[in-house]
Amino acid sequence: MKDAIVRAAMQLFDARGFRETSIQDICDAVGVTKGAFYYYFTSKEELLMEIHQEYIDDLLKSQEEILNGDSSASDKVLLIMELLMNSIQNNRSAAKIFFAELRQLGGDRLHSIIAKRRQFRKNLESVVCSGMDGREFRTDLDCGAITMAILGIVNWSYQWFQPDGRFPSYELTRQFHRIIVSGIMLDP
Repeated sequence: MKDAIVRAAMQLFDARGFRETSIQDICDAVGVTKGAFYYYFTSKEELLMEIHQEYIDDLLKSQEEILNGDSSASDKVLLIMELLMNSIQNNRSAAKIFFAELRQLGGDRLHSIIAKRRQFRKNLESVVCSGMDGREFRTDLDCGAITMAILGIVNWSYQWFQPDGRFPSYELTRQFHRIIVSGIMLDP
């Protein structure tokens, strides 16, 4: 039942937005009473937190596997970009909620998710910096700025990417990677 509530909420938050979706709307979509909702969640914000938590925890776990691999910095950047694009493609509603509804969280919940998002960014930044340190990437650029550019390019695609559109996610990711890497790679 909890999963059904989460799935229904994700569809409604995606379609209407968090603020415009009531607990009653979620209950009606699942066919349960508010009592059933409150059995699993103390509030709509707690439900939103669950969606954010699951999304970022999955990303961090998968990113950690990439970081622990033996790939080059360039390949790790590509793998992390693929991770993000696949997540946007395969978990479209959760991705949209994660990127668009963050500010609906308050207090400790907001700080917790921001800290995990920061960790994801710092992990990617460490890959970019290691590529610079290893002379794989140009050294006259800023690791942080490159990292933010990568995240901006890929993460913003939740707004416009269509899985059945002109490019499948893997091709789009490779094009993004070529744009980024061509700009930061050292000439051979």
